[in-house]
Amino acid sequence: MAGSFLKWRRAHARPPGSPCFNCGTALAGPWCYACGQLGEDYHRATHHLVWELLEGLFHADGRLWHTLPRLLFRPAALTRDYLAGKRASQVPPLRVFLVVLLLLFLIGEAVSGIGHTQILQIDPKAALHINDLQINVYKPWDEALTKWVRVHVSGAAAHPDQFITAMASWAHDFAFLSLPIFGLILSAIFIFRRGFVLFDHLIFSMHSLSFLGLLIIAMMLLSTTTGASTGSLLLLAPVHQFFHLRGVYGTSIIGTLLRLFVLATLATIAFALLMIPLVVIGLAAVKA
Repeated sequence: MAGSFLKWRRAHARPPGSPCFNCGTALAGPWCYACGQLGEDYHRATHHLVWELLEGLFHADGRLWHTLPRLLFRPAALTRDYLAGKRASQVPPLRVFLVVLLLLFLIGEAVSGIGHTQILQIDPKAALHINDLQINVYKPWDEALTKWVRVHVSGAAAHPDQFITAMASWAHDFAFLSLPIFGLILSAIFIFRRGFVLFDHLIFSMHSLSFLGLLIIAMMLLSTTTGASTGSLLLLAPVHQFFHLRGVYGTSIIGTLLRLFVLATLATIAFALLMIPLVVIGLAAVKA
């Protein structure tokens, strides 16, 4: 990431007016404006190629220095710049979201120790009541559904590794669904706000959910390394989202607080609804 501070200049770029090796267009700069290929001559020493490979990697990753601090401390400016077309200097929001999501599950799995039976423990006294469970949804289905739940809950209690592994394998896909859901909720909240479309709400959602993921990662790492309770850090999420929401959409303080409350309520309901099929998938994967 230090490459962003060094401002390297490629020493082997072909002079303006030279034909592009790929399409033959006269070059007007280091990159061909017609096909996008870099206008360089690669017939040179190997150590130069290795150095420029590292240079290119460092320079590309240097955008993190421009993106992450602004995501943490100036999220509204980051989102506004992207929507205004100032995108070359920052990592694309979807890439940030996907990387954070991947890190969240990898670190979460390492920290929680998925695969150990102590993660899912059912009190023996509570286990005795599984056979007393009755499911009342739709009368013709009640008996079959009750039997299925009894059998698979008992199986999950006997084989917790299978249950947790099945849920974990699908959790990443379900977590990705939070992005369109978040965007649709914002579309409903700002339905009468002119100048914003679904694309804008999705960009906001990517930045906002990326911050939340980074916050949860930090909480897990701090809790593991220090052993201290980090639950209070979650208070940073609504504070960050307040300034993010108000800065992007230009709402008043009261309007932002009301929308933030509605957003949190609907997002919590959506999360609970997503958990139901995830648990069902986990139960279905358990050997009955």
